Amino acid sequence: STSLDIAMAPAEKAAAMQARVATSDVDDPLTEQWYLATAQDMYALTYRGNTDPAATKAKILATATERHAAPLYRALCEATEQMPDASAVKGMEEVVAAKLKTLEEERANALENEGESELRSVLYQRARLHMHILDKPAALAAFDETYAKTVPIGQKLDVVFCKLRIGLYDLDHVLLKENIAKAKELLDQGGDWERRNRLKVYEAMYLVSVRQFEQAATLLLDSVATFTATEVCSYERFILYVVIAAQLALDRPTMKSKVVDAPEILAVIGNMPHIESFLNSLYNCEYHKFMQALVLVMEDISADRYMARHARQYFLECRLVAYKQFLESYSSVRLDSMAATFGLSADFLDKELSMYIASGRLRCKIDKVAGVIVTKRLNVKNTKYQATIKEGDLLLNRIQKLSRVINV
Repeated sequence: STSLDIAMAPAEKAAAMQARVATSDVDDPLTEQWYLATAQDMYALTYRGNTDPAATKAKILATATERHAAPLYRALCEATEQMPDASAVKGMEEVVAAKLKTLEEERANALENEGESELRSVLYQRARLHMHILDKPAALAAFDETYAKTVPIGQKLDVVFCKLRIGLYDLDHVLLKENIAKAKELLDQGGDWERRNRLKVYEAMYLVSVRQFEQAATLLLDSVATFTATEVCSYERFILYVVIAAQLALDRPTMKSKVVDAPEILAVIGNMPHIESFLNSLYNCEYHKFMQALVLVMEDISADRYMARHARQYFLECRLVAYKQFLESYSSVRLDSMAATFGLSADFLDKELSMYIASGRLRCKIDKVAGVIVTKRLNVKNTKYQATIKEGDLLLNRIQKLSRVINV
C-alpha cells in the first residue's frame, strides 16, 4: 500500500484515503445480522425444545470457521461438552494474528504519515475484528481506544452501537445501560434521525430482556414505520416483539389503532399465523382461540433468549389481560360458562381466578356454592370524591399551620 501511495498524485492519494476512511466505517445492518443471530444459535443449542441441535451446532461451527473466531469455537465446544481441536484453534488464531499484525502496521503508518481520521479508521477496524471473533474484553478495550480518537458525533455513535451489540450478545445489562445512556447523550448533541431510531430498537430489546414490556412497547411502536436496525433482528422478528410487548402494555383502543390496523404490521403478520391469531383473537373476544394461540406464542418466547427467562410471568400476565377483558362485560357470570368460553375446565379456572383475586389483581369474587363469579366494579365518582375530601383536609391543615406561624 505504501508503494501505491507514492505512485499516486496528491489529489488521488487524498481521495483514496477518504474512500478508505468512509468504507471502513460503514456499518451495513444486513452484513451484521449474523452476530446477534449467532447469540440466538448459542442459546438454541441448549434449549430443550430445539428439534435439530446438530444443525444448530453445524451452523455455529460454520460461523466460527468463516470468521476465524476461536473464542466462539471454544464456547461451542464447552456448550456441547467436547474437547476443542487444538489444530483448528491454532489455525484460527494464526489468521487473526496475521490480520492484527497488518492493522498494527497500518496504525504505525497512520501515526507517522497520516492524520487522525486515518488512525481512527484503523483502530475501528481492529476493534471490529476483535468483536467479530467474539473476543469481548479485547473488543471493548479497542472500542474505548477508538472512541477516544473519534471526533464526529455520528462516528462516536457507531462505536457505541457496536458496544451495544456486544452487550446484547450476552445480555450484559450493565454494559447496555451504560451505553444506552451514552448514546442518548450523544444524540442530544446533534445525532441524526436514523441513528436515533436505531437506538430505540436497541433500548427496546434491553427493556424486553429485563421484563419492562410497557416501556419496550412504546419504543417498538415508535420504530415500526422507521425500522432499519436489521443488525439486531429481521423485520418479521421485530414485529413479533411488537405484538408480544403491546399485548400487555396497550388498552383496546390503542391496540386497535397502533397494532391491529397498522399497515406495516398487517403486511408482515400474515407470515406468522399464530401471532396473527394471538393478536386478533383477543381484540375480537375469541377467547378460546386466544388461549390456543397463546400456547404457540409461549413456544416462541421460550425459544427466544431475550424473553425465555420471563416466559412463566408473561404467560400469567397475558391470561390475566384476557380474564379482565372478559369480566369487564359482566356484573356476574357463571363459572362453567366462562370456563367453556376460554376452553378450560371449571376447576382449573376456579384455581386460576382465585390466585389473581388473592393477589389483588382481579376485582371480583367467586360464589362457589352458586357457581357464579361476581365482579366488583370500581366506583370512579366515589373514588374521586374521597380523594378530593382527603386532599381538602390536607390543604386545611396546612393553612391552619401557616396561620399559626403568621400570628406568632
